[in-house]
Parts: sequence; structure tokens; C-alpha cells
Amino acid sequence: MIGLRPSEVSLTGVLSGCAQVGASEFGKILHGFIEKSGFNWITTVNNALVDMYARCGNVGMARLVFRSMLHKSVVSWTSMIEGLAMHGYAEEAIRVFHEMEGCGIRPDWITFVSLLYACSHAGLIEQGCNYFSRMKDAYDIEPTVEHYGCMVDLYGRAGYLQKAYDFVCQMPITPNAIIWRTLLGACGIHGNVELAEQVKPRLFDLEPDDSSDNVLLSNIYAVAGKWKDVATVRRSMTDQKIKKTPGWSMIEVDRTMYRFVAGEKTNRTTGEAYEKLKEIIKRLRLEGGYVPEVASVLHDVDEEEKEDSVSKHSDKLAVAFGISRLCKGRVIRIVKNLRICRDCHTVMKLISKVYGLKLVVRDRSRFHSFDDGACSCKDYW
Repeated sequence: MIGLRPSEVSLTGVLSGCAQVGASEFGKILHGFIEKSGFNWITTVNNALVDMYARCGNVGMARLVFRSMLHKSVVSWTSMIEGLAMHGYAEEAIRVFHEMEGCGIRPDWITFVSLLYACSHAGLIEQGCNYFSRMKDAYDIEPTVEHYGCMVDLYGRAGYLQKAYDFVCQMPITPNAIIWRTLLGACGIHGNVELAEQVKPRLFDLEPDDSSDNVLLSNIYAVAGKWKDVATVRRSMTDQKIKKTPGWSMIEVDRTMYRFVAGEKTNRTTGEAYEKLKEIIKRLRLEGGYVPEVASVLHDVDEEEKEDSVSKHSDKLAVAFGISRLCKGRVIRIVKNLRICRDCHTVMKLISKVYGLKLVVRDRSRFHSFDDGACSCKDYW
């Protein structure tokens, strides 16, 4: 302790750190300090609070902070729209956008990225196309690669894969690896091997060493039962010394962040999580009719080995640890670095139903809020 008073810059920096790792409890403590210290009139600090709460899975508090702000900048409105979009509240995000326009605030290019993101994650194709056109026609904002990526995602998630591919081919700017990766991801969602093989060379020419692309392609082949192609991709990764990014998940318990990594060595914390997870899976089988979704497993092994593999995913361990340590009635919030798999998504829904818990999982692309056997994404992610 050196007696220095926190500044606007230091507070927004720490709040940003809380947002990145999902440290909601520590973020709440900072919010209390901000209120008591009189920093709550500063727009940038409030913007950071809105972002922190949204990224920590507490969109309700993000709304409260946003609505209490006396002065809202374009960043304030965009932060709220982005937060709603991440949580799947597309219709509300659109309402906030129109409210922003009604207040005379001019949206910027980031606002439209957030708006298009909201549309893509809710299957609002017509609205997304309209906002994409309106961005240039009404506000003279030239689309960037981020906007084009949202449009590819919009078509791809909805299953219009050929339309997404044609859109990429007709783009006035050269598509980068993110654009092709978005399209490859859509091929994975809908199991389109043929289009994935057309996208593969375009993407691999740009970023041949990206492990996630190779794993995604391997996954597409595995789901289609093309094990020889799976082996070819894996062999290529080995030859090029490309290592798969390990999946990890984090949970905050008593203001301490715990990190679980898929396949890591057992220690005291992971041992506790594994024991609790065994108990949870047994109860889900008996009371929820749980059957493991083994199509997510990339290896050509027997069913028992596949079931064992999906049971060790990091988000399952983190949730089990949360159930073991957190008191009843608390919302369990998880942050993970990869997209949640279908089996984990099913398990989270069943846990929320069987255990009567609320779970919030932030994966690589969005939030999933589980309550009473249903997810906020409505199984569209």
C-alpha cells in the first residue's frame, strides 16, 4: 500500500481485466468503490462497468448501470448493444440501437459490428441485411472486413452456406483468414464436407499453421465418419509440428480464479472437480436421461472411450467445481477459450433442470445462460 488514489485510467484498466477473465465478484467490489469514491459520474468509468458486467455474464447489472448514466457517448450505447448481442438479446439490442438514433447519437462502425453480430446470433437474416445496407446508405460508413465477416456469419449460421460462399467471392475487398474461417466454422455447424473442402485451400494458403482450422476440419471429417481424412489432417499437423490449443475454463470462487485444462494432471482442485463430476453425471443419467453426445469426439475409438473423452472437458470440470464449492442459490459463471461442444451444452441444460441452478457460460463467441433445462441461445449458436 503506497497511498495513491486510483484514477479514471486505472479503474477502467482494472475493470477491463475483470471483464476479460470473468471476475464478477471482484468487479462488484470495484463498483462499490466507484460509487463511494464519486467516480460514478465519469462516462468512461461507467462504460467500463457496463462492459465488465456484460462480459462477466451479468447483463442485468449492465442494464442498470447503463440506464443510470446521465451522459452517454457512442461508446456507452455501443457497449450496451454489444453486451445484449453477446447474450443473445438481439431484439433488445435492436431497440437500444433505435433509441440511440432517437437521442441523436450517430452510430460508428463498431456499433454496426455489434448490431450485425446480434442479428447473426439470432438468425435475423432480413434485419441483418437491412442494417448492412443502411450503414452505408444512411451513415456513409464503408463496410470493413469485420462487417463482411458478420454477414458471412449471418448466412452461414442460418444454413445458407452457398449464399455465404458467393458473398465472400463477391466481396470488394480481399477476404482474410477470419472470413474464410467463419465460413469453415459454418460448414462445421451444418456438416457440409464438400464446401469445407473448397474453403480449406483458401484458408490454409493464408494461415497454414493455425491449429484451430486443422482441428475444425478434422472435426468435420469425423462427424461425417471420414476417418482416413481425419488421420490425414492429424498427420499433417504432426509433420508440421502444429499443436492443438488446449481447452480451458475458468470459474471465480471466493474472489479466486480457478482454471481447468482438458487433460491436465490431477491435483487437489481437479481431483475434487472429477469426483463431483462423476456424481453429477450419474444423477443426470438417472434423472435427466443423459446420453453422451459422442459425435463431438474426433477419434475413431469405441463408444466407451468416447464417453470418457467428453466427460473430461474443462467446462464440465469447472461447473462441477462450482457446484461443489459455491453456496446454493448462486449463479455459476464459467469463461472458456473454445466454442462449447454439443455434449457440454446438453449437460449444462440438464444440470440447470435437475439441480435447479442457473449457469452462465461464456465461450469463444457468445454467452449461454442456462435455466430450467433451456439455454438463452435457443440451441442456435
